[in-house]
Amino acid sequence: MDLRVRGGGEGGPLLLLLHGLGATGDVWADWAPVLTREWPGRWIAPDLPGHGGSPRLPRYTFEALADAVAPLIDPYGSTVLLGHSLGGVVALILAARHRVAAVAGLGIKVDWSAEDLERAGALAARPVSWFDTRQEAIARHLRVSGLAGLVTDDHPAATAGVAEEDGRWRLALDPAAFGVGAPDMPGLLARSSAPVVLARGEHDPMNTGEQYALLKTPVVTLAGLGHNAHVESPAQCLRLIR
Repeated sequence: MDLRVRGGGEGGPLLLLLHGLGATGDVWADWAPVLTREWPGRWIAPDLPGHGGSPRLPRYTFEALADAVAPLIDPYGSTVLLGHSLGGVVALILAARHRVAAVAGLGIKVDWSAEDLERAGALAARPVSWFDTRQEAIARHLRVSGLAGLVTDDHPAATAGVAEEDGRWRLALDPAAFGVGAPDMPGLLARSSAPVVLARGEHDPMNTGEQYALLKTPVVTLAGLGHNAHVESPAQCLRLIR
């Protein structure tokens, strides 16, 4: 699949950055100067299928998303995976199927009720919403992706999330992606080919420390941060991959 990607660096280990549901690879834009100073190799941040500038999938599953991203992995096993929310689950699928060096999952929702899944299914079935102006579409994208108040309207993470067709604007996100379902976290953690650390922002409403403790995997709590901790503080989140 011809994914839209951004990246930088050269040589050394590969850092693969995977965004969450509704976002794009541009949520990692502010990581570029930090990685230039701190990361000893290359880094790649793709748009997952159905997001930003990447093609849609006929059906969204964690496995299908991982299959689309898999060609980006270094076949020699030096890839470090850092995924946020949906991207964290995709990272765990990749670690269960391929040889990688390490995995960090940030802000993954690990406890899903029947009501949660029903709500997600309803969102997946909604038709595309159209807007008369780019600004209206950006405002909706920022709300859907959880980035409202965290980035400005002209930030790459805002502008990459909308698309224009025939004079009207829409989110670049394929609504069907909301139907991806709930992950089997215990199974994925058990099958990982590499060490895994989970992390959550202290104020993340999508999960709790108690829920993470049940998974019996190393957990880092990022003080003062919320669900999009990687956008709020790239420098603080960098310690997950150090």
